[in-house]
Amino acid sequence: MRRGGPDILRWVSITLILAAVVLFFFELISYSRQRARLPAGMILGGVPVGGLDSSAALQRLLQAYSSPVELHYGDQIILLNPASVGFRLDSEAMLAAAESVRTGTDFWSGFWDFLWNRPGDPVSIPVRAEYSRGQLETVLSDIAARYDEPPTPSQPIPGSPNFDPGQPGRVLDVARAADLVGEVLTRAHNRRVNLPVVASAPPRPSLASLETLLKQNIDVAGFDGLAAIYLLDLRSGRDLHFLYYQGEDIAADPDIAFTAASINKVAIMVAFYRYFDAPFDPEAEKWLREMITQSGNGPSDWLMERIDRLRGPLMVTETMQELGLESTFIAGYFRLGAELLRVYRTPGNQRPDLNTRPDVYNQTTAAEMGMLLGDIYLCAQGKGNLLAVFPDEIRPSECQAMLDLLAQNRIGVLLEAGVPEGTRVAHKHGWTTSPLSSLGDAGVIYSPGGNYVLSVFLWDDPEMIWEPTSKLVADLSRAVYNYFNPP
Repeated sequence: MRRGGPDILRWVSITLILAAVVLFFFELISYSRQRARLPAGMILGGVPVGGLDSSAALQRLLQAYSSPVELHYGDQIILLNPASVGFRLDSEAMLAAAESVRTGTDFWSGFWDFLWNRPGDPVSIPVRAEYSRGQLETVLSDIAARYDEPPTPSQPIPGSPNFDPGQPGRVLDVARAADLVGEVLTRAHNRRVNLPVVASAPPRPSLASLETLLKQNIDVAGFDGLAAIYLLDLRSGRDLHFLYYQGEDIAADPDIAFTAASINKVAIMVAFYRYFDAPFDPEAEKWLREMITQSGNGPSDWLMERIDRLRGPLMVTETMQELGLESTFIAGYFRLGAELLRVYRTPGNQRPDLNTRPDVYNQTTAAEMGMLLGDIYLCAQGKGNLLAVFPDEIRPSECQAMLDLLAQNRIGVLLEAGVPEGTRVAHKHGWTTSPLSSLGDAGVIYSPGGNYVLSVFLWDDPEMIWEPTSKLVADLSRAVYNYFNPP
C-alpha cells in the first residue's frame, strides 16, 4: 500500500501537468488565431468588423459604402450611385490603421488578457473617403431640372399700372442638398436624404416688361407728346431710361433738354451745401426750406447770391458740370428781367430731331436730374459721385439733410399720388405755366421692396391739360411702385 501511493500521486501529477500543457497550447493557438483577426468590437468607418480578417473586413466595408444613397424629393425617390459623384473610399489607409491597432499590443500581455477573458476597449476608426462636389452638384441640378416647379413670374397687366402677382413654385436648394448628401455619402448606415425643397416667390418682372407697361399707360392716357422717363434701382444700380414720342421710341442718347422750372432748385441746394458748411444760419435754413417746399424763386436767388452775387447761377452750373451733368444749367437769376449771364449749348438742347424749346435760363434732362438725386442718396450712405468729386466740401450728413428737406415737399399729386399714403418721397417738382408745355417730377422713393429714383418729364405742343397730365404721372409712379412691390 505504501509503495502504490506515491505512484498514483506521481501519475496524477504528470497527468495534470500534461493537461495544463495541452490547455496552454490550446489557448495559445486560440489566441494566435484570434490575434490574426481584427479585435472584437472594432468599428471601421461605422461598420462593425470585429473578429473578421482583413479580406472579410474590406468586403463588408465596400458593401456598406457602395450601396446607393436614397434621395427623397417630395414623393419622388431617386437612388444615387456613389460612383456617379466620384466617391472613393480610402480602404487601404483604413485597413492599415486597423492592422496597426491589431498588432499594436504586446503578444504576451495580450495573451494574458485573453486568458483572463479581458477584452480590450472598443476601437473606432473614422471613415476616410472623398467625392467630387462638382459632380454631385451636377447630379442635383439634373434632379432639380426634372422635378422643380419654377414660379410663374409676376406680369404687367396691359393698360393698367398693376401687375399680376404670378404663382409661387418649389425649387431644390442645390447647395444645401450637396452638403446633406455629402455627409450621408460618408455614412455607412441610414443612407437616406430628404432633399431641401424651398418655396420660391414669383420673381420681379424684367425692366423691359416695366418699360412696356409704362409705354402702354402713356398710350392708354392718350398722351401724344414727349415722355422722358429715368428709373434707378438704388439696391442693384440698374437703370431704365427711355424717350417716347407720339407712340414711338426715339433715341435717348443724348437725353433731351427740358425747361427745368423749379426742379433745378435741387442743383442750387447741392451747390449751396458745397460752398457752405452746415449747420447754416437761421436765414439760410429758412431760404432752403422755402425754396424746396414752396418753390420760392426769391429764396433761390438769395441762396445763389450768397454763393456769389455776380456769378451765383454760373457757379451752380459749374458744380453740375463737375459732376458730369452736361445738360443741366442755370444761366441767370429767377427774378423777372434778370440778365442772361451765359448762353449754354448742350447735348440736350442741340438735338436736331426734336426741340422742346426749353428756357434758355434754366434746363435739365430727366436722366441727369435722376442721376443727381441718386448721387445725393449714395452720398448719404458715405459713397458715390458727390463725395468722390467734392471730398472736402460735402459730407454724408449734409446729403442726408438734403434728402430730409426734399421729403418735406408734400404736394399730394404727381409722384406722390402714385404711392401708398405714408410712403417717403424725397422729390422736387416743377412745370411751366401759360402755357403748360413742360411738367416734371423727380424724387427718391422709399419702399419695402427697395428704394429707387424716378424722374418723369412730359412736354407737348400745344399745351397740356393739368388733370389728365398729372394723373398720367401718378399712374406711371404707381406702375413703378408696383414693380418694386408686387402684390
